[in-house]
Order: sequence, then structure tokens, then C-alpha cells
Amino acid sequence: MRPLEGVKVLEVAMYGFVPSAGAVLAEWGADVIKVEHAVNGDPQRGLRQTGAFRVEGDPNPNIEHANRGKRSIGLDMSTPEGKEVLLDLARRADVFLTSFLPGHRRKFGIDVDDIRAVNPKVVYARGSALGPRGVEADRGGYDMTAFWSRGATAASITPRGSEGLISPPAPAYGDTISGTNLAGGIAAALFRRERTGEPSVVDVSLLSSGLWAMGHGIALSLHLGKAWEALPPGAHGSQANPLSGLYRTADDRHISFVMLQPTKFWADVCRHIDRPDLIDDPRFATGEQIAANTEQAVEILQEVIGARTLAQWSERFATLAGPWAPVQDSLQVGDDAQVRANEYLVKAGELDLVANPVQFDVTAPEPGPAPEFAAQTEEILLELGLDWERIIALKTAGAVT
Repeated sequence: MRPLEGVKVLEVAMYGFVPSAGAVLAEWGADVIKVEHAVNGDPQRGLRQTGAFRVEGDPNPNIEHANRGKRSIGLDMSTPEGKEVLLDLARRADVFLTSFLPGHRRKFGIDVDDIRAVNPKVVYARGSALGPRGVEADRGGYDMTAFWSRGATAASITPRGSEGLISPPAPAYGDTISGTNLAGGIAAALFRRERTGEPSVVDVSLLSSGLWAMGHGIALSLHLGKAWEALPPGAHGSQANPLSGLYRTADDRHISFVMLQPTKFWADVCRHIDRPDLIDDPRFATGEQIAANTEQAVEILQEVIGARTLAQWSERFATLAGPWAPVQDSLQVGDDAQVRANEYLVKAGELDLVANPVQFDVTAPEPGPAPEFAAQTEEILLELGLDWERIIALKTAGAVT
């Protein structure tokens, strides 16, 4: 049994951030009903071009990633009939999950007090761009603006002197991280309600998540009074540790070493690269000497590692004691045996999707595909106790799809 089996989530949200929280909750076992505009659905459904990638036909990963395992109802909340259905769904929900801005929540009558009026015990969860307080609380935003740019990542990852700024590495990068944060907050609120009977209002913003992701660097910056700066492209990494940084292989791939205690791992690395003569080299005999001679050590390691391919080093480093990893792109991770062994990629319909990062009882989630637009409208209305005459009347009035 998954931990959120029996939990009902009503999701009134669009695009990537808040729906990705619903996707995580669904993988944890919740029944997530996605409320979509009665005519257009979630605008994310129309997203076909993402950067250089274009998806033709279905399935469309642009909608599947953040909407796996849900049910969909097409609903016009602006009509009295549609609003009545929404409130009926809210009465039965454990969680009301929304991405709507404050003005729109008031306009449609779905703010905290509105939903609590019909369900006093509901956990009310909001995802926003810039947080629930302050003069900009009513402003919208996306992960590129609030998470990546304003949250300090863009400036921190872009080397000084670069033209422009480095963009996020993938679509919905900040959305997905923020959505997982929101799902965790909802789970904590459900636990609190189970223990105390008291419901919570849960808030996560793209800005708060962006700051949290940069939290260590921001703490250092504020303490020392200087901004975090990226190293120039091609730089090794640490200025005082040759075993913490990047090395290029003969086939133009890269290996990442992160051995923060160089004296502990130096001899083992030397043996694995067939340079046992370096073990007793006086330049690298102590931690202080390794730090003082890092530039020389890096040059040696660059030459040696650059003489063999990544595949050769991967086989050789299988017994290396210190932490290391191949640098992989978004296609290469699909062939990573460790990724597959842990089922970090799972099947959802026809697609391989990345599973949410939490597993319970050493078991991977089993996500279903994202629902087609309004595919479960009739099913959901029947669960509310509506008869077919009433359902047909709602459809005729345009309140549901």
C-alpha cells in the first residue's frame, strides 16, 4: 500500500510547477483530480516546441511529466453549475491544490475561506511565483524568472565575462524542484492534521525554492560579503585539491572526482591510473603539500586520464574507493545501469519518465499516463452522485466537458 492511498487531491492548476506536485502525490498513492478549463484544458497540453525539441502527436512528454497518474475533469468554474460541481469535489477532498493567483482565486471563489466554508478540514496548498506576502505577491512568474533568475542560480552559474547568462538546463527545471517541495509540504500538513485534527495552509513559491537550492552559496555570500562566482569553462574545479574536479577523457567525455579528503584517496587513485610512483612523491606526501602542488597534480592527472576513453576508465574505476562519476547528458542517463537498477526511470504508458525521487519500502512508483483532457469527467460526476440526466444538463450548459 502506498503511503497516500485514500487521500483525495483536487488540483486547480496549470503548466508545470503545481501540477508536478500533484504528480508526486499521485505517485505516492493519492487520487488526484485535475480540474481543467472546460474548452481549452491546461495550456500545457498545447506545448509542442521546447527549445530545439518538437513533439508531434501523442504521447507528449510536455504534459505527461507533470500530470502522470491523475484523472481529468473539464469544468467551467465561472458558471454557477460548474462552481457547484467544484465545491462538491472540494467537500470530498483532503487537499485543495492550486496555482491560481490571489486575484483569480477571489474572482472564481476558490480562496482559502471559500474552500474552507465547504470543507473546514481541507489542507489548502498554494504554489506561487514570489510568495504569499509582500508587494509582489499578486505577480505571476515562471521558473526562468522567479527560480532561475531571481533566485540567484543564473548569475551564480554564469562565468564572469560571459555574454548573456546561462539558461536553465532543461524545461520545467525549477518547476519540478519546486513541485517536489510543495508535495513534501502537503504530506507534512496531512501528517499534522492526522495527529492534531488541524488543517494547514501550505505555501511554496518558485522564488523560495530557488533560494533554497542556492542556500549554501547564499549563506556563504551573505557571511563573507561577496557573490558566488562560477569558474571559467574548462577549469578543473578546486584550487587546493586535485581529486575534486573534472577531467576530460580521450573520447571527449568527462569524469568528475569529488574526494574531499585527498590524502585518504591519493594512493588508491595513483594505483588505478597506473602511476604508483606518485604515491611516495614528496610533492604529494601530505594534505598541505597536495594543496600547495595542486596545479602540478592536476596537470599529471589531465594527461593520464586524457589518454583513455570513458569506457576504459569506467571499467578501471569500478573498484576506486573515492567518489567519482561519469558526466552524462539527458540521453545517456537512459543507459545507466544504476539508474535502471533502482527504477529511477519508469514506464508511464508509452513513455519512460523519471520517477519522483522518493521510494517507499525499496519499491519504485507505478505511475499511470497523464489523462487525456476531461477523460474522466463523467466518471467523476457519477462518483459525486449525479445521475445521467444531471450530467447531460451540465454538458448542455457548457459547465463541464
